[in-house]
Parts: sequence; structure tokens; C-alpha cells
Amino acid sequence: MLGSWQLGRQHAKQAMLDSAAQALSTRAPQSLDAAADTQRGRAHEWAAGSGRFADTPAVLLDNQQRGGRPGLRVYRAFLPEDGRAPVLVDLGWLPVPPDRTIPTIDPAPEWSRVEGLLAPPPAAGLVAPAIQPQADGSLLVMALEPDAIAEALGLPTLAARVLRADPMLDGGYPRDLELLPNTLPPERHLGYAVQWFGLALAVLVTALVLTFRRKRP
Repeated sequence: MLGSWQLGRQHAKQAMLDSAAQALSTRAPQSLDAAADTQRGRAHEWAAGSGRFADTPAVLLDNQQRGGRPGLRVYRAFLPEDGRAPVLVDLGWLPVPPDRTIPTIDPAPEWSRVEGLLAPPPAAGLVAPAIQPQADGSLLVMALEPDAIAEALGLPTLAARVLRADPMLDGGYPRDLELLPNTLPPERHLGYAVQWFGLALAVLVTALVLTFRRKRP
């Protein structure tokens, strides 16, 4: 069962990478309204649109690595002109020092148009979507749970997908469109699946030998 689960994780992550690669290769922009479409909540699409950033605090996603360094990702709510719901825009990554002091967050960029990759929020794993207000008003979170964050920001709702801002846009923080900086690639899941299947086979062979071995006089 554990081996099959790892194979399922491999296929899911490979499908995610293929979806993102197709969106990045064509870069045919969809409307930002697509971010609120729950039927496409797991898809990756290139999107663009005009609007403005909401006058709300920044959302800081903790435990985010870049280049092997720990840090956090900075998100701000963007109000699209042609969208049904505000969209959380990934503005980039900031390092966090060993003493866990949260860095000062700059004001939102003066973007009237955004462009980037629509993607599901980063997987939360088993962590609870706790929200910790900071001294500057920003919200430190362990997971991007749209309903909880919308309530904390005083917004009626948030789109199901986030926008990974194009690294070519001026402003924000260092960023890229890498999808697996904090988790295992598909190849590692395949390796773990092989290990689990090998362990299961070894246990089975050992059980058969011990069960059918004849006792010597």
C-alpha cells in the first residue's frame, strides 16, 4: 500500500509539472477571472489582467525554501477588473534569519496589470492553517487556506488559485516559477516506491521460508 501511494504521488506531481510546462510554453493569457473557477482549481494556466492591489496586509507563507535557504513567500491580494474574486499574487521570496525575525515587508508594488502562472496554493501537508498577525500588520501563515485568509483580510472571498507573478515584472522580491522547491520530485517518489515494494517482497520471502522450513531432527 505504501509503494502504491508513492507511485500515486509520482504520477500526480508529474502531471502537475506537465501542466505547468504546457502553460509556460504557450503563455496564452487567460483572464484573471479563471482563478476563481473551482472546476479548474488544480490546473496551471498563464493569466493576465488589470486591476489594483487591495489595501490589506501582506500574507507571509512560512517554511518556504529557495536555493536551500529557509524563508517565506510574500502574497498580496489583487483586485482584478474582470475577476469575480480577489487573487493572491505571489510577489516573491524573502530569507528568514536563524533567530526567526520576520523581515520588514515593503508596500505593494504599483502594478496596474499583473501577469503570471495561475496555480493551486502550495500544499499544506498536515499543518493547521493558523494565522499569526505580525507587528506591522502582515499575516504569517503556515498554509494558504483561501477562506480563512479572506476572513482575516476582511475580504468576502478569495480565488481558489494564486498567481505566481512573472519574474520579469519589476518590483516585488526574488522569485521564479519553480513548482517543487519545498517538496520531492517525481523521481524520488518512484525511488521510495521501489524501496517499499522491495521491503514487502523481502518480508514475504522471509515469512515463507520461516513458515515452510522443515524442522531438523
